Amino acid sequence: MTELQYWSIQKLSEEIRRGSISPVEVVRTMLDRIESLDGGLHSYITVMAEQALARARIAEDELSRGLWRGPLHGVPLAAKDLFNTKDAPTTAGMSIHRDYIPDHDATVIERLYAAGAIILGKLTLTEGAYTNNHPLYPVPINPWNADYWAGTSSSGSGVATAAGLTFGALSTDTGGSIRFPSACNNVTGIKPTWGRVSRHGVFTLSHSLDHVGPFARNAFDAATILRTIAGADDKDPTSLRAPVPDYLEATKRGVRGLRIGFDESFVSTGTHPEVVAAVEAARGVLASLGARIRPVSFPSPYEALRGWFHICGAETAKVHAKTYPSRAADYHAGMAGLIEHGRTVGGDVVGKAWVDRLEFSGRLAAAFEDVDLMLIPTMTTPTPTLPELEAFGADDDVLLQMIRYTAPFDLAGNPTIVLPAGFSGANVPISLQLVGRHLGEDLLCAAGHAFQQATDWHLRRPIA
Repeated sequence: MTELQYWSIQKLSEEIRRGSISPVEVVRTMLDRIESLDGGLHSYITVMAEQALARARIAEDELSRGLWRGPLHGVPLAAKDLFNTKDAPTTAGMSIHRDYIPDHDATVIERLYAAGAIILGKLTLTEGAYTNNHPLYPVPINPWNADYWAGTSSSGSGVATAAGLTFGALSTDTGGSIRFPSACNNVTGIKPTWGRVSRHGVFTLSHSLDHVGPFARNAFDAATILRTIAGADDKDPTSLRAPVPDYLEATKRGVRGLRIGFDESFVSTGTHPEVVAAVEAARGVLASLGARIRPVSFPSPYEALRGWFHICGAETAKVHAKTYPSRAADYHAGMAGLIEHGRTVGGDVVGKAWVDRLEFSGRLAAAFEDVDLMLIPTMTTPTPTLPELEAFGADDDVLLQMIRYTAPFDLAGNPTIVLPAGFSGANVPISLQLVGRHLGEDLLCAAGHAFQQATDWHLRRPIA
């Protein structure tokens, strides 16, 4: 069928339930597309063709008997390759785990399977979910332009979703790893509240910073996945026991009357004019839909951001204690550097980082007293070229500016949604970010869906 690969999850689900297309047909179409295109995009580490077809046949049989498990029944998705799958390797992007097959599925994988979803395969990520790909695994290519960044560390998730190689993806975010690839590939990503989604069976980078969330091509589809995976899990004692709203029902709410905070200085200072213009245009769209735009003073995140590396490094060193330094030769430079820092950083430095983190979180909570959401960019620039990306890493202050719109919300745990918001003069994506209070994903889904009903940036595709 015409452009099946770019159907929304909502449309695909309706057609499957109606019987006009079968899960087996959909999976075969997607597997053919992956085989045809992914050799040049490198978004998958492992394609689970046999397993996907087996689950598609089960879904087809269930649907033929009148059993419908919900809007993900028969829908092909994919997962960043750090979610445990007992029927396929889980590499975490590391050479030492290239043949590791867990004895259990991650809780979020179990929940997707229980909802009838199908996993097409495991998606490429940076080594251990940090910043650089291990040489064993090719770096994913941005389908909009191969000379531009595809994001980190969930680059495979962003590329596969944008290029029509999956209808959505599971991923993680520790400093921006859902949001950077969403921004660079023109897709929608949700980083939920810390603890809203179980991390059981998910390879850890940093226990107190890791968040699990979905990629999709629109907010409604992302809400569909989030509704399935969110909620308490006895296997993860850090998961939140708060009730989970119906995020799909929330999309009907719109934004009328919502108070959206906007800090002109925080948005514009040091930010590329094309990004500022896109965010200001989005502010106008939201206002035209009935949102009340209010001035807000965003608390300075920079002291807390300087501590992000210390906290992440110390926690990562603990995660890798069994294999580092005993197998240090199997680690690439970026990941090894983070662990070495974590092994040597002083307790007083980590302690200060935690105090700065808590103080920033408190100030951010106070800033939300008079607003429901905040509108900010996702990055300070449009999607950067690969040489521009290298320049970011050459200067600590520049790097700090790069993560100033993402990492603060890993530190504070607030939920955010990234939405396509335009294209630069070089025809690469620009995005915006809406930030919510803790457990405010329902309002993010409502505002994201309303914005996308009024704009068409999310409907643009990089390849046929």
